[in-house]
Amino acid sequence: MKELLRTTDPLRLMRAQDVLRADGIESFAFDQHMSVLEGSLGILPRRLMVADRDLFMARAILRDHDLHD
Repeated sequence: MKELLRTTDPLRLMRAQDVLRADGIESFAFDQHMSVLEGSLGILPRRLMVADRDLFMARAILRDHDLHD
């Protein structure tokens, strides 16, 4: 697994997952439940992970949708 995106914006994370899913790339959101530790402030970033083999294509897709870092 490789990190594709790191963000504190939950809407950006969901949008990225949606566009990847539409192109057949499975992604996994890590650290979503960290709000328990941070007190729901939204300061800890969430990570979007993809399989190693999908990283190149996933980066291109996020770039096309202006969701890259």
